[in-house]
Amino acid sequence: MTTTAPATTDPSVIIDNRARNVAEMFYARVDDMPTREAFRYPEGGGWASLTWGEAGRAVSELAAGLVAMGVEAEQRVAIASGTRWEWILADLAINAAGAATTTVYPTSVADDVAYILSDSESRVVFAEDHVQVAKLRERRDDLSAVVRVVLIEGTVDAGGDGWVVTLDSVLAQGAEHLAANPEVVRERVAATRPDSLATLIYTSGTTGRPKGVRISQDSWTYEGAAVAAGGFMSIDDLEYRWLPMAHSFGKVLLTTQLQIGFPAAIDGRVDKIVENLAVVKPTFMGAAPRIFEKAYGRIVATAQAEGGPKAKIFDWAVKVGGEVSRRELAGETVPLPLRLQHGVADKLVFAKVRERFGGRVRFFISGSAALSGDVARWFHAAGILILEGYGLTETSAGSFVNHPDHYKFGSVGLPMEGTEARIAEDGEILLRGPGVMQGYHGLDEESKQALVGDGWLATGDIGQIDADGFLTITDRKKDLFKTSNGKYVAPSHVEGIFKGVCPLASQMIIHGSDRNFVSALITLDVDAVADWAARNGQEGADYETVVTSSAMREVVEGYVAELNAKLNRWEQVKKFEILTHDLSVESGEITPSLKVKRRVVEANYKDTLDSFYAG
Repeated sequence: MTTTAPATTDPSVIIDNRARNVAEMFYARVDDMPTREAFRYPEGGGWASLTWGEAGRAVSELAAGLVAMGVEAEQRVAIASGTRWEWILADLAINAAGAATTTVYPTSVADDVAYILSDSESRVVFAEDHVQVAKLRERRDDLSAVVRVVLIEGTVDAGGDGWVVTLDSVLAQGAEHLAANPEVVRERVAATRPDSLATLIYTSGTTGRPKGVRISQDSWTYEGAAVAAGGFMSIDDLEYRWLPMAHSFGKVLLTTQLQIGFPAAIDGRVDKIVENLAVVKPTFMGAAPRIFEKAYGRIVATAQAEGGPKAKIFDWAVKVGGEVSRRELAGETVPLPLRLQHGVADKLVFAKVRERFGGRVRFFISGSAALSGDVARWFHAAGILILEGYGLTETSAGSFVNHPDHYKFGSVGLPMEGTEARIAEDGEILLRGPGVMQGYHGLDEESKQALVGDGWLATGDIGQIDADGFLTITDRKKDLFKTSNGKYVAPSHVEGIFKGVCPLASQMIIHGSDRNFVSALITLDVDAVADWAARNGQEGADYETVVTSSAMREVVEGYVAELNAKLNRWEQVKKFEILTHDLSVESGEITPSLKVKRRVVEANYKDTLDSFYAG
């Protein structure tokens, strides 16, 4: 079988000689290193581990189980679950059976789940628990294509109708089928073409119904090979993976793991990230910007809460670290006195910050939304490198990425090997390469609008490519607006700066299309608010009471003034309101991938926004 990690330093060889499909990548890894650790996952009070060989047996049994159920090549099998080892087991088994994975966010409401499963014509659904099964039962009449639901966690009543079965029972069925047909899975793998459908990822959509993005096997094998060609990950790395596997970012990390062979510790519980990092001690992790912004805010708030000499030492260390960082980024020499000060600052402050993330992190990867350049620079000052990347679900996630030895904060890096990019006359970013989708499932007209000719994808993002090839994203094309004075404003740009200056911030939503000035809705981070309240005489007060207090208003006004000092006059926020709750997936105001549904928020707070301009 073709190896998925050729021993070569020529990136083009890795790209051009990649595996034909994801299952081939996986089995090549299983065959090459059966006794090495592949996956680590929480079990009981600790962590359990699977070797590549053990994972291979489990995937083969589950794939055979799907075949025994009657799943055919390129038929869809859905996964409605949070990130866990069993999600990866199911996804790899679906690919090994020659089928295609339909991803469903576990936070999706029953109506959306029913729409996705119906539109994709999914035959089988892996459901994480009884909460997910309940959604399926609620809309069972609309799920005529679904012949079986496989319950990952929990038991099934013996007196049921057989529509819901356990994961263990399917594994047992698969083991029996495999014993009678030893080559059935490998035959499916061999018959899966590079252009076969691998995944249907439904865009969470900031407006309207989600669209199913058709991603081929070739796109995923390209992504894994292209990241490996960057040369900044190795088999000796250890990844911590919490990102939603229903999102393309998570899947890229999986195919990269298959290409390179490093182990991954997997736990999708967001509230366990910090705790787990200290135990797992990974060398890298991918995350959405909100995770880094939240960590930044918490660290700064904790230091400020200390007060006295400790707070002064922290501020001094940040200043020293920032100057060292600035000089290093500019290619300047760091004078000996500054280096000595930095050594002290690192021992007293920054080493403790790094220890919170396990102490071994070589870099973080940020994607799925814009990362504040100020936040990235702050972490760099602390000795933690955040590499921002860029891509869309429609490009199988990865298109651009910064490298540990070649990066620019504020940019999303350089194009990945094999990806082309150009800027259209109106500033829109166009991308072409193996990662680009086949089209939207069942939506020919929308596909034609997105794929604008000769394989180019119109991303909907506005950006610039500098002389060194680094891409900077300005904003979403549809989010750019003009004030009534005819001045363009890029909301994401302004919002990103605010998150860098305000450690209390969760979200800022900039508003001002056809208005005579810019206004904003602001939400504050729940944990940061609680910390602030505890040290400002409001300990125990509820969130709404704290964020609507005059004291908090005054603090946020100071941060808005700091923001405005960094902006052009026409971009400056003249009026704002602090909302009484943070935005959430459950409220429908952000997507599961943590993107703000700008139109929804503006509609929900129309009266507030209109009041800014009354009179």
